[in-house]
Amino acid sequence: MNLPRTLRPVVGLLIAFLLALGLPVVASAAPEANVRVVTYDASQAAEFRDVVDAGAQIWNDHVQNVRFEPATGGAADVVVLADNGWPRAEVIGLGKGRVWMGRQAVNEGHDTLRIAAHELGHILGLPDNRTGLCEDLMSGASAGPSCKNPNPNPVEIAEVERNFAQGVILERRVYTEDVLALR
Repeated sequence: MNLPRTLRPVVGLLIAFLLALGLPVVASAAPEANVRVVTYDASQAAEFRDVVDAGAQIWNDHVQNVRFEPATGGAADVVVLADNGWPRAEVIGLGKGRVWMGRQAVNEGHDTLRIAAHELGHILGLPDNRTGLCEDLMSGASAGPSCKNPNPNPVEIAEVERNFAQGVILERRVYTEDVLALR
């Protein structure tokens, strides 16, 4: 079924609402022509390469109108790097930017898959939402190192669907955790 662009956000919100109520939702695959592909290059992600692939797959399993795919030659929309700092994302546009898988958070006990999915969430247009709740993927480190949930909640899913259905324009921004405020 090919939905008009104006109905996609409504359907996304309806699905998010049904999921929030715990009702099963069965959807047919979105037509390939309506799916925006965001390519990523994790070749510089060192020991985090596999977890970045898994984080991308989490988003692929939860949203319909955007799909992460590994880049195969040429420039990627998203480049993922590893460093010794704190994880962060530089968003240069919807579906475009850089992600750093920082070892500092991992060394402090934060879950690598949650980090990957969270940082990729920024690339999909989601801001930090420091609620401290583990069920909120975009709460990030505020949920504490014991939180292992790498899945977006229904509200986060609906926002990503809406972002890509409406072609939201994002300003260039770097998302970093305020590490000192979290302690």
